[in-house]
Amino acid sequence: MKKTSSGQALLSLGAGLLLPLSALAVDFSGYYRIGAGGSSEGNTQACFQLPGAPSKYRLGNECEQYIEFFWNQQLARLGDGSTLEINLGTAHYAPYGSSPKFHDSNEPEGGWSRFSQWFVEWKGASPLNGGNFWAGRLYYKRKDIHMTDFYYWNQSATGFGFDEVPIGDLRYSYVFSRKDNYWQKDYINRHDVNVNGFKTNPGGELQLGVSYLQRPDSRDAHSGWAVSAEHRQKGFLGGKANVFVLQYGEGPGTGLGYTGDVGLDKENKSWRLVEHFDWQVTERFGGQFQAIYQKDVRPDGDNMRWLSLGVRPVYAFTEHFKVSAEIGHDQIKATDGTRKLTKFTVAPTWSLAGPGYWARPELRVYYTYAIWNEAAQRAAGPGSTLSETGAFGADRHGGNFGVQVEHWWK
Repeated sequence: MKKTSSGQALLSLGAGLLLPLSALAVDFSGYYRIGAGGSSEGNTQACFQLPGAPSKYRLGNECEQYIEFFWNQQLARLGDGSTLEINLGTAHYAPYGSSPKFHDSNEPEGGWSRFSQWFVEWKGASPLNGGNFWAGRLYYKRKDIHMTDFYYWNQSATGFGFDEVPIGDLRYSYVFSRKDNYWQKDYINRHDVNVNGFKTNPGGELQLGVSYLQRPDSRDAHSGWAVSAEHRQKGFLGGKANVFVLQYGEGPGTGLGYTGDVGLDKENKSWRLVEHFDWQVTERFGGQFQAIYQKDVRPDGDNMRWLSLGVRPVYAFTEHFKVSAEIGHDQIKATDGTRKLTKFTVAPTWSLAGPGYWARPELRVYYTYAIWNEAAQRAAGPGSTLSETGAFGADRHGGNFGVQVEHWWK
């Protein structure tokens, strides 16, 4: 533990606030994907997602313009080396087939713009042994699989938190929040505790987490909890990591990575297993693989088992030209039958930044083909892609084509 006292740190904080903002750094980062597409039936591109599945395979299967911007302003650098910073993030969404007005809307098909982040952070704080403290609205510890954009463990929050506080060989985090995403209906007191830094083997690290969700002050509401364990093996097959995850939750904790339905009691349970990795075995051959299995047990009989398997191999023929392919299969065993959807995409790609799987920006031209079964068609909502009133009518197969640019920068 550093010897700098809390009082000394606070004095340094006050002195640092007197520094002119113009002398401190401003960082700008962001992400966007923009494009245009159509279907084999002559309509606007209609994306393929199995009814009830929490995610879909993304390549050649995104039907929106999406942009995020992030600003970080350092307000002060303190005498102990810690910094006080303010962060702002905005997100903008507009579906294909609509004017990109980015107006706010509660309807899923409507475009919107909103502040996704607004928080202050004290980084490297001496009273926290070099850990961090934040308060506001924050994207926090978001664990996702890129090829499906599936956030299996997401502690984003409106609240405050102590982040990565080192004690011995481990790092501890705590978050108190009231709301973890825009679509969460009920405000609820949520407590998340994480411990990471468990070294399992060379390059391997284990992280453990517990979420407790207090019963909200409303009728027919319940408390809940969830636990998660993630093992991350760095450098697997030349990629970033191999990741294996186990999760379990009860009541509102059945949301696992999110706050679930507060109307569910402890007899409602969910299990999830996640395995995903990326590889870059040569400079020109990379990709990503995922496998997910989730089981939901509901006393009312609405049980569900979700299986998702997919792979996206990428091969670069030259420094700036590569071909991406993706095949993904989702299957849900539900009370109304076993729903199935398989989707395949091929995408010749111009890659300005080089041949690697993660190199961006990319300009893709793609063709996507999908096939689904009768149970999936029955479960699809009116007008949705897989339904009889969707883009492909009574057929249980269809194709899309288009062009897309994807880029992120820091």
